[in-house]
Formats: sequence, C-alpha cells, structure tokens
Amino acid sequence: MTDPEPLRRGRRPTPAIHARDVRGAKYLRNIMDLLRPLRTHKNCTNRTLHYDEYVAYLLLYFFNPVVTSMRGLQQVSTLEEVRGKLGLPRFSLGSFSEARNVFDPDLLEPLLAQLLAQASEAGADRRLTALGLTPTVVDSTMLQALPKMLWAFWRTGNVHAVKVHLEYSLLKSAPSRATVTPARRPDGRVLSEQLTGGKLYVLDRGYTDYALMASTLAAGSSFVVRLQHHVEAKTIEERAVGAAARRRGVVSDKVVRLGSKKKRALWDRQIRLVMVRVPTRDGGEPTTLLLATDRLDLDAELVADLYRYRWQIELFFRWFKTILGAGRLLALSENGVRLVVYCALIASLLLTVWTGRKPTKRTYEMLCLHFLGWASEHELVAHIEALSPAVD
Repeated sequence: MTDPEPLRRGRRPTPAIHARDVRGAKYLRNIMDLLRPLRTHKNCTNRTLHYDEYVAYLLLYFFNPVVTSMRGLQQVSTLEEVRGKLGLPRFSLGSFSEARNVFDPDLLEPLLAQLLAQASEAGADRRLTALGLTPTVVDSTMLQALPKMLWAFWRTGNVHAVKVHLEYSLLKSAPSRATVTPARRPDGRVLSEQLTGGKLYVLDRGYTDYALMASTLAAGSSFVVRLQHHVEAKTIEERAVGAAARRRGVVSDKVVRLGSKKKRALWDRQIRLVMVRVPTRDGGEPTTLLLATDRLDLDAELVADLYRYRWQIELFFRWFKTILGAGRLLALSENGVRLVVYCALIASLLLTVWTGRKPTKRTYEMLCLHFLGWASEHELVAHIEALSPAVD
C-alpha cells in the first residue's frame, strides 16, 4: 500500500479561465457606445487601457461568476477569442491598478442617470406617480475595509469600513444616486450636501434632524421621516382617521409644530405626525412608528405606505452586496472603491433596463449562465419574456 500524499497548506490555486467560460459579448458590446464618451478622459500615449475599457472589464466581472478577482480579469484580457468578441485590449496588473487612481468616478454619474431614465415605471404604485415629486428612499450600507485602507478608518480597535450612501427611486425600483465615504461620515450630513429639488425623501430615524428637514424644504423637496418618540410637538389639529387608514395601522393623525425655543428650525412650518402600529415578525407586541411629513395633503394610509416602501432599499442592499458581489472590494484607494461601486450600480441598472423590472436572483443567475456559455441567448430571452408582467 502506498503512503498517502502529504497535506498541502495554503490556498488552492485558482483554476485557469478559458475562452469558453466567457460569453455574453453581445450585451457588453451594446453598452460600449454608452461608455464611449469616457474614452479620452486622462488620455495618455503610453496607456493601453482606456476608461471605457476599464469600465467594460468591471462589468464583465460582475456578470461572470468565474471571474472573482483582478487577476482573473487580467487573465481574461489575455484570451484572444474574448478580446476579439468584446473589442477590448489586453492589460497588465500594473495598468489596471493605475487606472483605479487616475480615472474620475464622477464621470460615471451621467451614465447612471441615462440608464435610470431608460428604466420602466410600469410596476410602480399609481399613487406614487401622482405625488408631483419623485419618491426617493435614502439610506446607507457598510462595506468592510482592510486595515491598510487608512482613509477608511472608522473607530478604535483598528476597525475600517466604507459607507455607501444611496438614493433609491421608488418609481423605477432602482438606484438613482450614490456617494461613497469613510464609514465615520454621518448619514444626515452627507444627505444635507446632496439635497436637490423635486423629490420626496423617505428616511429612517437615523436622519431625524430638524435642520435637515428645514434644508430639505428650502431645496424644494419634501420628506417622510421616522422620528424618535421623545419629540417636542405642539398640536394644532387632530385629524380623523378613516377606515382605510386604520386598516394600514394608522392610529392617529395630527398637524403640529415641531421643536422648541432652542430648536426652531421647523417652528414656523406646519408638520404632519402620523402614528402607525406595525406587527412584528415574531408575533410579539406591535411596534409604534411616528412619521413626520410636510405633506398635509396626503392620505394618512399613503404616508404609512411610503415608509413601508422604504424597505425596498434594504432588499437592494442585500442584492447589491450578496448577490451581485459588490461587497468584495477590487480596490483599496477611495477613488478606486468609488469606481467599483459605481460600476456595480451600472450593472444593476443594466439588468433593470434589459428585463424591464427590478432584478431578481433568478434572472441574475440566468444572465450569469449565459455569460458562462451554459444558456443560449434564445433561452435567456425566453426567461425574460416569461417573467410575470409588472402590475400598475
């Protein structure tokens, strides 16, 4: 009997990537025209990897589960068949690393806006389309960072993290804007710097700040925000709660003045306070939510439903980090992390545009199977056409 092989320590070598493992060239070629304006940014005579090509490779990373690292992407670029189909150059690890610090992530924002404009509103609640403002959920999520990422230092104990501050369109069921910061930046402060007009911001209680609410109104937008229960409010009017509102858990509806002599940011504005009781998952005592909004004209049940829609952004964060894989950082610099995050959002928006609806795990898996060459284009199209139609 032969002796058993000795145990080998360390990581197993990553399997080689072959041309047969990379498909889906048609879908990537279709977006190269959208990326073309990036071509001449930071152009250099001795650089072989341009901005549009860099973004195309990152999109390939998100759509192909075989490619799991920067070295994997570099290996893909050496495959002649893949380069021929995609029209992309071969690159070195050095040029890819340089690109993360050279290219400007802000130039991707117009592309995000362009793709968002192409997304359908077919599945949106009809009441939201009649608001006169764009209902937008705002929240943030953390991405774990490495200790060597000194710019992302968060708190004592050598903890480092990156925070993605996201605006999510309820009409499009898609991300509309993102800001990447070190985790120590407060959510409310980041939002105050990004406020624009024409939106109805739906916010959790982490954004409870009277000055932020006043700034939102000054910017020409509105808000629905969950408050802490220890708020100072002077009741102006007690409104009747209708049957439809009670079915949605509304227990009281008041018009008040928020604040005090020390906190007068909203004192001159009439604010609506809607109290809602929601059941807990474990069947225990229901939770009471205190929702504030400047929209006195909305039905109380719609105010309650707007906050319930806030959970869509939590589901998107799970999709973004776990399914799409954006939680695995391909860069260490702040500029590089922003590039990767923006490209992940572009990948998600492309799925929304291609399918006409919010992306799901099943559809993403089907697209990945196509990029692997295991599902034909006909089978992918049949899957998309078989999706249940969006409901108005």
